[in-house]
Order: sequence, then structure tokens, then C-alpha cells
Amino acid sequence: MGLSDLVYGVYERRLYQQIPPERRPRHVGVILDGNRRWASMQGTSSSHGHRAGAAKIVEFLGWCDEAGVEVVTLWLLSTDNLTRPPVELEALMGIIEETVTGLVEQGRWRLHPVGALDLLPDHTSRLLKEAQESTANVEGSLVNVAVGYGGRREVVDAVRSLLQEHATQGTSLDELAQFLEPEHIAEHLYTKGQPDPDLVIRTSGEQRLSGFLMWQSAHSEFYFCEAYWPDFRHVDFLRALRAYAERERRYGS
Repeated sequence: MGLSDLVYGVYERRLYQQIPPERRPRHVGVILDGNRRWASMQGTSSSHGHRAGAAKIVEFLGWCDEAGVEVVTLWLLSTDNLTRPPVELEALMGIIEETVTGLVEQGRWRLHPVGALDLLPDHTSRLLKEAQESTANVEGSLVNVAVGYGGRREVVDAVRSLLQEHATQGTSLDELAQFLEPEHIAEHLYTKGQPDPDLVIRTSGEQRLSGFLMWQSAHSEFYFCEAYWPDFRHVDFLRALRAYAERERRYGS
């Protein structure tokens, strides 16, 4: 072990000690951004960047387990990404399918697909559903795999589901309007029944949410990291947790 590794290890341990267990997030959402720009800097293809990003996921989930995070949401593919050139999109779907299969084989996490699965290729949608079913009884943290996800689409789907539910019950629109509350929509979101994200991390230096969990993140804390996702390190994660622990959460006040 070199001197730099020793110093890095000491710094990691010091950071970890600065994060009280009671002030760690239960739910962490991550916008895994920067794969293509990382690949461009390496002089390689975008597929190489996406594979490097996919390889980081298991390591990251291990860090979350160590920190006691109960729910993780990984944004792998947005609805906007579905308009990419067919050749690039097909390669990306293949990488996502390989990634999800690898997570299932780990046997460490319960997987839950988050997104408009009807917009995805049939084999991708089927694989995501099978991943959820096969990991349902795993005694590990819950990992939301957001593929074909868009915040506006999620809200539209939630409202559509709510209207369909009440239509089958014979509720009129006027009656529904009388008692409709935010929690009624929340009950129809992709993440229904889960705690809202306490902390949302975005890599690559971009400082926007791009619609990620737009309903659920109303009271979330945000952490923007300059590193591209493939270069995201344990120390970067610990810094995000420390920043979260140091903040006074006001829940909109």
C-alpha cells in the first residue's frame, strides 16, 4: 500500500466518523450522470462509458449497505433517452439488462422497476418484472431501478391510475374533486408505500433534477458532485452523507 492509499484511507475513516448514524438518510436517489462525457474524455465509445457506469453500481450499493441506507433509487434511463439513435439505444438497453441480471445474481437486494415499462422493448420490460419477482424475498435493502423513467410521466400515470380506480367504483369526477388530496396521488406513484428520498445525488456537475422523483423529492436534500459517475468514489459518497448530516431539514419551511 502506497502513502497516497494510506492517507486516503485515513481521510475516509475520518469522514465516516463525522456522519452520526441517526443523521444518515433512509432513502438515497441517484442520477447516474456523465457516462458519455467520461467516455469522450477517455477517447472511447459511449457504450464503454455506460459499461463503466454499470460496473460502479454494485460497488455503490455496497457503500449504501454499509451506511445503513434502506432504499436506493438508481436512474438508469429517462423517457427522453428513449429518443436516442436506435443503435445507441439498443446497446444501452443491453447494458441495462446485463446490469439488472447481475444485481439479481448478487442476491443481496430487492429490485423494484420504476418507470413506464410499456415504453420499453418487451424483453427489457419482461426482464425487469422477473427481476422484481425473483428478488421479492431477499432480506436486503430495496433498490428501485428507474428505466424509462420521467417525473412528468410518473405523475400522469398516477393520476390516470387514480381516475381508473375511482371509475370502477362509480365515483364521479365531481365527487373525486371534492375529496382529492396529495396523498391520494402519492398512493399511485411508482414508489408507492416507500419513504420519500431524503438525499438526491447527481454526478457530473450538472445542478438540476431533470424531473427525477419530482413529486417525491419536494423535501429532499440535494448534493451535486463534479465527478462523472464512473469516477464517483467512496469518499465522494461519504462527503454527500456528511453534507446531508450537517443540514437542518426544514421540510419546506
